[in-house]
Amino acid sequence: MIVQRTILKQDIVRKLYPNSNSIRSALQQLRNEIDFCPELKKQIELAGNTRRHYYTKQQLLLILEHFCITLEEFEEL
Repeated sequence: MIVQRTILKQDIVRKLYPNSNSIRSALQQLRNEIDFCPELKKQIELAGNTRRHYYTKQQLLLILEHFCITLEEFEEL
């Protein structure tokens, strides 16, 4: 599978938090995780705009690196 240039935040949290009650709570969990690590938050902000409904491929890779997940593992989720 080829990763697109932009990935919807909803699609990311569906894979990272499959046991979450709703998409909204999964998005909140991801925001909490990013806010908890100021270095990750700064790197994501430097990689692009965060006020959109999607992350760029570079931002996704930073998030996956934080969770110790490779891109191949993420695609299999």
